[in-house]
Amino acid sequence: MTVAVELSPRVKSAVTAAVMIAAIMQMLDTTIANVALPHMQGSLSATQDQLAWILTSYIVAAAIMTLPVGWLSGRYGRKNVFVVSIAGFTLASLLCGVANSLNEMILFRILQGLFGASMVPLSQAILLDINPKESHSKAMSLWAVSVMIGPILGPTLGGFLTEYYSWRWVFYINLPLGIAALFILLTLMPDSDREERAFDKLGFVALAIFIASIQLILDRGHQLDWFDSLEIQLYCGLVAAAMWVYITHTKTTKHPFLTPAIFQDRNFVTSLIFMFFIGLILLATMALLPPYMQNIMGYPVFDVGTVLAPRGFGTMVSMFVLGRLGNRLDPRGLVLFGLLATAYSLWQMCSFNTFVPAQLIVTTGIMQGFGLGCVFMPLSTLAYSTLESRYRAEAAGLFSLIRNLGSSIGVSIAFSLFARNIQTQHSYLGENITPYSMGLGMQQLPQVFHNETLSALMLVDAEINRQAATIAYINDFKIMMWVVICILPMVVLLRKPPPHLSV
Repeated sequence: MTVAVELSPRVKSAVTAAVMIAAIMQMLDTTIANVALPHMQGSLSATQDQLAWILTSYIVAAAIMTLPVGWLSGRYGRKNVFVVSIAGFTLASLLCGVANSLNEMILFRILQGLFGASMVPLSQAILLDINPKESHSKAMSLWAVSVMIGPILGPTLGGFLTEYYSWRWVFYINLPLGIAALFILLTLMPDSDREERAFDKLGFVALAIFIASIQLILDRGHQLDWFDSLEIQLYCGLVAAAMWVYITHTKTTKHPFLTPAIFQDRNFVTSLIFMFFIGLILLATMALLPPYMQNIMGYPVFDVGTVLAPRGFGTMVSMFVLGRLGNRLDPRGLVLFGLLATAYSLWQMCSFNTFVPAQLIVTTGIMQGFGLGCVFMPLSTLAYSTLESRYRAEAAGLFSLIRNLGSSIGVSIAFSLFARNIQTQHSYLGENITPYSMGLGMQQLPQVFHNETLSALMLVDAEINRQAATIAYINDFKIMMWVVICILPMVVLLRKPPPHLSV
């Protein structure tokens, strides 16, 4: 599929800017609300466990609607789908800003995800459409920057807006950006060719139910005592049934929703697995650090964003280095190096305590941003290096889906493990706090119920909660470190791309 006309340099630059704005805007919203969550908690009367839904509802909706992007753009044209997506995303952002309850916020975040799902994969396709083949590498570098830098810079911008305005401005900020991108695309962007393609409705519905049920299991499991709950058992049944329907249907239909041939390419399948874990580590870390810094170390919300901003600098440096040296290096070696750097940064984060110098947070953030950048760009090259060109459009949508799914599952698992660990650690620490350990004898026990002594005990309990939460955060960082270490051997499954392809 190609655009109908050749664009002038000025028009091409304007369209490129609009496409980049849209992609950054969509990726920014995966993390921009993170630092505002403690402020939103009071306004929306939500518990800390429920706050995860504000993040995951958006990601899951985007993951589900990423599936039919290829068919929609082929059937209705990339320009029309992209314009509708930006308009709907901007309106949904406005609704998120005026939400007054948790249910309203989750509903509007779902709408944000549904409309925003196509913005990242279509931005990639449009940049390829409007640039000649010799400029594709440069175009993909710009696209990769928007995909990686959006989630990393989200907390910085979110912290500034929350501190000096209100948490609602983390959503209102999308209005001028969306309107500007919409105006440029409506007036300057040419439409693409269209094609009639069969749409596998049953396959899409089965995959959507499968993804949504897995997310509900992860979000609700720790609240409902997992498999002892009838609700969780129902979700597990839906997962099994949806997967059985999809596999059976795919084997019997002439036009399956996902072409089975793309799963026979070893590089692509291995890259999908890597991308799942990259999404998990990237967003789970960014979801945990803001509340850790605010609730444990007492950082103001703006300072949280400032301290986390250098993580984006690390990613930018990796993009610059790979742009200059990528042709001379084996992408598989870059992926391995990036994973090792990410694992080392997580190992350093395992040494965090109730007071962490800002310098340590900055250095670990830079290293992690640099490592993830060194994985993302080479992995994008390796994923398509041995895949037939006719499958690349469909593969791009699946690539975005897996990244979103990994991010969503990562956030859910991180918050679930945190909620479980904080209870366990509180019990473990609290069992050693007795009247005798506090220097009180039996004759002094009646004095414990004096108001001043009760206040002292309340302070002790608050400190136990703080210490337990710190241990729970560190345990999450440690698990993520081991996840990265465990996927390191999979690098050997990647095949070296043809010589003419570069990072």
